[in-house]
Amino acid sequence: MASAADTPWITKRAKELGFDLCGVVRVEAFPELAHFEEWLARGYAGEMRYLEDPRRRNPALVQENLRSAIVCALNYNTDLPYSVDAAADSKSEPRGWISRYAWGRDYHEVVWEKLNALTASLRERFPEPFAARAYADTGPVAERIFAKYAGLGWLGKNTLLLNESLGSWLFLGVALTSLDLPPTLTPAEAPPADLCGNCRQCLDACPTRALVEPYVLDARRCISYLTIELRGNIPEEFREAMSRHVYGCDICQDVCPFNHRAPVTVSAEFQPRLISGRTVSPGRKGTADVLTGEPGIEGEPFAGESLSEPRLEWLAGMSEEEFREAFRGSAMKRTKWKGLVRNACIALGNTKLAPDAPERGRILALLQRLAGSAEPAIAESARWALGRIQ
Repeated sequence: MASAADTPWITKRAKELGFDLCGVVRVEAFPELAHFEEWLARGYAGEMRYLEDPRRRNPALVQENLRSAIVCALNYNTDLPYSVDAAADSKSEPRGWISRYAWGRDYHEVVWEKLNALTASLRERFPEPFAARAYADTGPVAERIFAKYAGLGWLGKNTLLLNESLGSWLFLGVALTSLDLPPTLTPAEAPPADLCGNCRQCLDACPTRALVEPYVLDARRCISYLTIELRGNIPEEFREAMSRHVYGCDICQDVCPFNHRAPVTVSAEFQPRLISGRTVSPGRKGTADVLTGEPGIEGEPFAGESLSEPRLEWLAGMSEEEFREAFRGSAMKRTKWKGLVRNACIALGNTKLAPDAPERGRILALLQRLAGSAEPAIAESARWALGRIQ
């Protein structure tokens, strides 16, 4: 039988495991879930059919005898410039932008490991049998809504969880359990107040106008959706607005005032990984092993590629084998090889290559080769880029 002392103990244990925030909430039909059906009916989910799972709208279906959710947040902010401040040097080779959350180790694994350690601690504290399962952005759970009612923050106009001290650079995870745990917020306490006020910087800064109104996202227009979730061709109306984004987008977070003073993480797991290996000669294979640092077998050695503003030529020119090796243990696996090469082609089409740029000839040759790809989305995107550059 859980007591009032158990929730503070859980919070303390979560922070010992490395989480920055933790709260407990009794699972119920939260008001925001009632609007989800309308959001889906508007078509705002695009091709993300998994969001139609009825368990997302009715948490009681997720797990038998579900009573409580332990919600944890992990800060992934780094001290490197934001995308709106880190415009690539015009004198350097064309570079892309990868969303900050994908720079380091796959966050799903990091959060899941910590959550599993937390549930193991629960089994030591509570001797009676109980069910518990951890989700790290991997299950039919609206983590940000659970987080709001667990007292971790409010839902901002950019639809993300915002915390007054930590901003929105937060990975969220939940441990669902049949334990009846005392909630962090008493029935008399309301969730944290919405401090967005009259600010609309996130809405105004979105280049594709994906935030169609405060607190409402049309995913079909979102650069994160376009570069990660969408298969096939990216609609032409969004390509120029995508600029140099090749995986995700941070703009609505980068401009948020609460993120301007957000602390940075000390975790090395979320720093940009450096991928070392060898360049690859045309028509020959080579690999770059990010885990061991061992070079591939073909081509000339290179110092390494950082996932913070990587060279677009490198991304567009990698083989499927290289993609698997380079992004092993990375969240970037989700876009798949053909999605990343497609995105890099579009980003190259948005670059302003000077006629005398030393890389111009190589990039044009690369795009011409990709224009003949057997993958329709790659070929079409490469042709679009060639038409923009030439």
